[in-house]
Amino acid sequence: MAFTTTSNFSGKAAGFYISAALKQAVSLDYLTMIENIKFKSNIQKMDATVSPIAAATCDFTGAGTLALTEKVLEPANLQINLDLCKATLLDSWEALQMRAGAGAPPPASFDDYVISYMGDVIGNATENSIWAGVANAGGDFIGFTGAGAAGWLRGGAADPAVQAVLTGGAGVAPTAGTIIADIQAGLDAVPTAVIGKEDVFVYMNQKNYQHYIQAVSTLGYINAYNMNGDYEPRVNGYKIAVVNGLQNAAIVVAEKSNLFFGTDLLSDGTGIGGGPRITLLDMAALDGSDNMRMVARYSAGTQTGIGSDCVLVS
Repeated sequence: MAFTTTSNFSGKAAGFYISAALKQAVSLDYLTMIENIKFKSNIQKMDATVSPIAAATCDFTGAGTLALTEKVLEPANLQINLDLCKATLLDSWEALQMRAGAGAPPPASFDDYVISYMGDVIGNATENSIWAGVANAGGDFIGFTGAGAAGWLRGGAADPAVQAVLTGGAGVAPTAGTIIADIQAGLDAVPTAVIGKEDVFVYMNQKNYQHYIQAVSTLGYINAYNMNGDYEPRVNGYKIAVVNGLQNAAIVVAEKSNLFFGTDLLSDGTGIGGGPRITLLDMAALDGSDNMRMVARYSAGTQTGIGSDCVLVS
């Protein structure tokens, strides 16, 4: 094959591609994203435990309590090393070129197509780790609902004040017959200070959302069968966030502004960690093979703000 390609992107140039890849993770639409974490970031949230508002007087009298909650978000450094045959990818790319006009335009170049292939890998892995990740190691990072005591909203790694609700037994996933009661149990546990906040979401995966639609349809809400593109799913007035990476046996109720995702898309590619980087290396001139090596370096991690404002139903 005469076709050859070698490209290298680092720092902010790579950050553009990494950003597009990460944002294939649906959950990022419902999290607060911090894009410029070089090593770690302190997340600070104010919480007025006792109201500082008092009747006006001529004197200064201290009143109320304002607690500053600080958490550390330290993204894990991640990499992808893939060795793929150019023939396989080139066939797929040429097929897309031939279908031009039938849908979305194909990638402008073979390099763009290869990067989009890598983007799918990064997006899927990120979506899963956001929720089910158990450690900042082995290609993973700690997620919100990682198994055992690993997740930020569970036991060990978590803020112990997280509102945890157990329904149906540990690890038991909702069904169409229990999903409404499970969601209601979570909403009943929402702290008074959070009720009615504009950015509160009920997070569930696609399977549990299907259970919910089935349940409300069975109750006679026929509009659940007739959703158009403008439909915004809600339950008891709260918006539903359908996130594929969340486990079947977990539902989360929290503010978008209280769940954080961090990465580094803005570094210049130098210094510790080196910032984001993407390299496409054609191996033909090196070992005579028809392979292409794809390398990506990036960082990702999650953290909560005020744990006591989050509800985990499991």
